[in-house]
Amino acid sequence: MWTEMFDMFVQSFWETLVMVGISGVVGAALGLPLGVLLYLTDRDGVLQNLAVNRVMGAIVNAVRSTPFIILLVAVIPFTRLVVGSSIGTAAAIVPLTIAAAPFIARLVETALREVDRGLIEAALAMGASTRQIVFKVLLPEALPGVVAGLTITFISLVGYSAMAGAIGGGGLGDLGIRYGYQRFEPMVMLIVVVILIVFVQIVQSFGDWLVRRLSHK
Repeated sequence: MWTEMFDMFVQSFWETLVMVGISGVVGAALGLPLGVLLYLTDRDGVLQNLAVNRVMGAIVNAVRSTPFIILLVAVIPFTRLVVGSSIGTAAAIVPLTIAAAPFIARLVETALREVDRGLIEAALAMGASTRQIVFKVLLPEALPGVVAGLTITFISLVGYSAMAGAIGGGGLGDLGIRYGYQRFEPMVMLIVVVILIVFVQIVQSFGDWLVRRLSHK
């Protein structure tokens, strides 16, 4: 019995890692350039375009303000189109990624706003291109803030992945609901919560350590 439960916990934890890892990486790949564009096209930005900025900002805000459980259901047709199913770990990655990308975009935009405006003006005065300003000035200077934002995102995704278990998304959330809640086994629910707490603590500690390392450079 305990061997079987242990295997289930290991499998569920692995599914959670896969969901959080893939959605976090893909979300960062989408959210990072989106955040840079939001910053560049804003008022007084290098590529100022308020119309484009407002449209992108409205889309980002709309997705961010949608409760994740509603987003899970709303994107089911798109999830089926992408992975061929609306149930399982692969299916949960789609809404997790959609939720992560705009969240990361706003955090990246906020981190870029902390960069000294004088550095950008100096780069412009020396004839730097937009690409050079982004990769040689903005991102290096904002890197600690970007990493801190990614840490927050990954932690949020841990909670979202547990929520995805409510619709059969797999992972620790699914295990907790099926065994801890539906089968009235509170010990299973308690173990799931403890594992999630420890996992979040590890992610947060690693993110804090990385931010300190980058800040000292």
